[in-house]
Amino acid sequence: MNPTDSRRWQWVALVLVLGTLLWLLGPILTPFVIAALLGWLGDPLVDRLERAGRSRGISVVIVFVVMTVLLALALLVLLPLLWDQLQYLIDSLPRFAAWVQVAAVPWIEKRFHVDLAKYIDPSYLFALIQSHWAEAGGIAVTVWGGLSSSGLALFGILANIALVPVLTFYFLRDWDVMIDRVRWLLPRPMLPTVTRLAQESDQVLGGFIRGQLSVMVSLGSIYAVGLWAVGLDLGLLIGFVAGLVSFVPYLGAFVGVSAAVLATLVQHGDPMHLTLVLAVFAVGQTLESFVLTPWLVGDRIGLHPVAVIFAIMAGGQLFGFLGVLLALPVAAVAMVLLRYAHERYTQSGLYGAEIAATDPGVVILEPAGPSPHGVPEPLPPA
Repeated sequence: MNPTDSRRWQWVALVLVLGTLLWLLGPILTPFVIAALLGWLGDPLVDRLERAGRSRGISVVIVFVVMTVLLALALLVLLPLLWDQLQYLIDSLPRFAAWVQVAAVPWIEKRFHVDLAKYIDPSYLFALIQSHWAEAGGIAVTVWGGLSSSGLALFGILANIALVPVLTFYFLRDWDVMIDRVRWLLPRPMLPTVTRLAQESDQVLGGFIRGQLSVMVSLGSIYAVGLWAVGLDLGLLIGFVAGLVSFVPYLGAFVGVSAAVLATLVQHGDPMHLTLVLAVFAVGQTLESFVLTPWLVGDRIGLHPVAVIFAIMAGGQLFGFLGVLLALPVAAVAMVLLRYAHERYTQSGLYGAEIAATDPGVVILEPAGPSPHGVPEPLPPA
């Protein structure tokens, strides 16, 4: 076995060992992963404050306090509001059922000449949801009582929660030092390539998380405030849910419009409120396309929505909650590695790049770029 093949097998063995350790240590790694992600998100702000003339310690304290205050406000203000909205939704299910039976089903039957009444019984479905909601509350109380009676389990949960802010502070303080130590551990011949791939991975992941998270929060706030302003009782819940799922293009608007139109028809049932609700989403989509995305995301590289959904589902299936946390970083690295592998392939002898460089009779066509109408241009004739 030549040295190159030996090194490749060593890297494969190292990846397998790290994957096995990740799977075995998953239950205790969750607070470390959460803290590392928070430290990674806050490190650029710390670096910016350092460049402005503040010391590293003062910069870390400022960023840490801001992150803590924002999280506390979200927990103390948003969660109770959303819980009240969810409870209101559950209590309103009988009214939704009555509207479906009295208004929606007869209109559909008259409009499309179909017989739906005998197949649809929303009152039964909504009653089932209400009963399970009550059972879920009872189960939650029972589970919490069981956890409280088990001091060790309760201590583990509280310890993990308490570890996150402590670990986040240390990650913020020593992030650059840890990155430098990892860089010095890398084999010298691989350092330029690994550094380049790491920077591209950070750009991909940062472009998605920092940019899209900002867009999601902004859109959710716009939808929630707008729907609340036009008098929709479930406006806050629908607005924030639409904002949370807006990382998939048009999915947030589709979910939000569908839920808001249904809630408006049940609550008001008049064209004016329906027009106002549609106007809220029209304004939100316009701001997203022309203001939020260009300003908050810009031309940074993001992850494809299909890749995001697959990564989260695969991570959760393989490693549970820890896999969900690691899904996006792993997907970003995989995307960069695939792009690098494609670059190496197009420069290899297998692709024919060397032959094309020496033989003028061999023509390799470049991929066609997108046309102004979004349809790929045809390849030029050989």
